[in-house]
Amino acid sequence: MATQQKLKYRRMLVKLSGEALMGDCDYGIDPKVTKRIAQEISALIEAGVEIGMVIGGGNIFRGAGLAANGVDRVTADHMGMLATVINALSLQDALEQHGAKARVMSAIKINQICEDYIRRRAIRHLEKKRVVIFAAGTGNPFFTTDSAASLRGVEIGADIVLKATKVDGVYSADPMRDPTATFYSRLNYNDVLQRNLQVMDATAIVMCRDHNMPLRVFNMNKAGAMMRIAQGEDEGTLVECG
Repeated sequence: MATQQKLKYRRMLVKLSGEALMGDCDYGIDPKVTKRIAQEISALIEAGVEIGMVIGGGNIFRGAGLAANGVDRVTADHMGMLATVINALSLQDALEQHGAKARVMSAIKINQICEDYIRRRAIRHLEKKRVVIFAAGTGNPFFTTDSAASLRGVEIGADIVLKATKVDGVYSADPMRDPTATFYSRLNYNDVLQRNLQVMDATAIVMCRDHNMPLRVFNMNKAGAMMRIAQGEDEGTLVECG
């Protein structure tokens, strides 16, 4: 109860890239990574936070990359959507093994494996303290899972969208390649768009901006980062309006 009283955010939408699930592997899913994510998400649920998640599929297939190699773009994006379903099922299994309740909801019909995405049902799952993993992006080609994260965050009435990365937040350039890159602890959405900072794609950023949805970019490899964010600590980079 004491932990719940400290919470700044009661409902969060977490965006994970597919590549984040690879860990030290070159392809696919590293069970050690899904286990660690499940532990952190379970701790948030126990603290009273409602969690929705959107997962990419780049560790298996990336639609844009396939299209660049000659595959029809719509077909390639559909393949990428199916990859996100695989990742979502992996996360669901890891969460359930850790004692959390989880539901995968897909934007494309595949209901022998998971539920169809229905907004009201998703909100009901969240209210029952089930982790809801939104798979298959928006269900439409040409839209990224970043856009899906912003969309689902707005639809479920999340207090904040979290974008998990491998670095500590948003920089003026890739800090892995440019050690002189400047770290930003605070940004507004117009700055992100004007400076082309590559936080998320432009559609996702505009949707967050237009719905006054705060976005926090953080390093998923830092233990306890999501809990610190839920409690209002200054972790990573906060992007907001104004």
